[in-house]
Amino acid sequence: MTGRPSRRQLFGYAGAAAAGAAITGGVVAGDFAALGKDNGNGNGSGNGPAVLAADIDSYGDHQPAVAAPSPKHAELVALNLLGGTDKAALGRLMRLWTADIVALGAGRPAPGDTAPELAVPGVALTVTVGLGPRIFILPGLTSFKPGGLDDLPVMSHDRLDPAWSGGDLLLLVGADDAVSVVHAVRRLVADAAPFAKPAWRQTGFWNGTGPDGTPVTGRNLFGQVDGSGNPAPGTPDFDTTVWSADGPAWFRGGTTLVVRRIRMNLDTWDELTRSEQERAVGRKLSNGAPLTGATERDELDLEKRDADGRLVIAENAHARLSHHSENDGRRIFRKGLNYVQDTGATRESGLIFLSYQADVAGQFLPLLARLDAADALNEWTTTIGSAVFAIPPGFREGGWVARELLE
Repeated sequence: MTGRPSRRQLFGYAGAAAAGAAITGGVVAGDFAALGKDNGNGNGSGNGPAVLAADIDSYGDHQPAVAAPSPKHAELVALNLLGGTDKAALGRLMRLWTADIVALGAGRPAPGDTAPELAVPGVALTVTVGLGPRIFILPGLTSFKPGGLDDLPVMSHDRLDPAWSGGDLLLLVGADDAVSVVHAVRRLVADAAPFAKPAWRQTGFWNGTGPDGTPVTGRNLFGQVDGSGNPAPGTPDFDTTVWSADGPAWFRGGTTLVVRRIRMNLDTWDELTRSEQERAVGRKLSNGAPLTGATERDELDLEKRDADGRLVIAENAHARLSHHSENDGRRIFRKGLNYVQDTGATRESGLIFLSYQADVAGQFLPLLARLDAADALNEWTTTIGSAVFAIPPGFREGGWVARELLE
């Protein structure tokens, strides 16, 4: 009896791009609707990320998940290239992944899917693909590296573990359904097997929905509303912050992503009084408002002092040090995923910090150095993983991820 054909035999490298173009029927375009009003309970949505429809169109000028809210469930997988994977082979992988992305994002099985029942619509599944710095040492790619795309320097408070750092390729898969995330990752990693092997995996979760069902910014495990100062997707501030307009032509409309795995000491954080916690952050725990304001979206008054003459938002408060007015106007678009990792009876908790910006060296690094030097939160946080990736622009029907770079 003949053996079942392999997925690659069934699909074929040559057919990948054609299949990606063919499997477009039934995709429901992502609806980047305006966010709702402040619900008074944690974070109004006046300039937060857009809300996605259930199924998300994989085509567009940009990879769609970048401007979207943090997903309820997500997995990040970094992969390292196998020996012999050159520019041409990387192009074959991107064709395969593109066909997977289009199918799975539309709720259909990927070509040759061995568990097609697990591909379901209505879960807002997205896949973001990134390229690490070492991709650009491959022959034929050395002159196409985006400026500033290098491994980050080790900060004084970092305790980096190689198990969570670096990587040649990145897959960031998110959805409203955890099973869909696991299934998509399994398919994508299987297709990558001839070209690259996983280096690390991180799973996380986020709640961006308020008690009344309206979208909110979300909270990290310290209880903080996390991401209040972001530029709003669709605005000029967002576009200039996130999308690359300079550098190699293939990268125009792309962005860079910094991934930082931050361990949080919840036990010692819980020893603080509520006012001490708020002073370290510079914002109220109740609704994310700055200590000088009433609602989350109120501007910080960095000059305001209390009756004793102390700055209301302390000099080392996280909100002050990260504010664009304190950083020569520099902005980033930050997102987060909470994580917990159990090892026997012990548990590690923290935040997978995701920072999108057009230029890592010009925007993120100066901000990181400032926070490393003085942030009050350094007492309760330790960065244990770090990686940086170029996120290629989006692709149109008939195209594929990073085609302008790899064809």
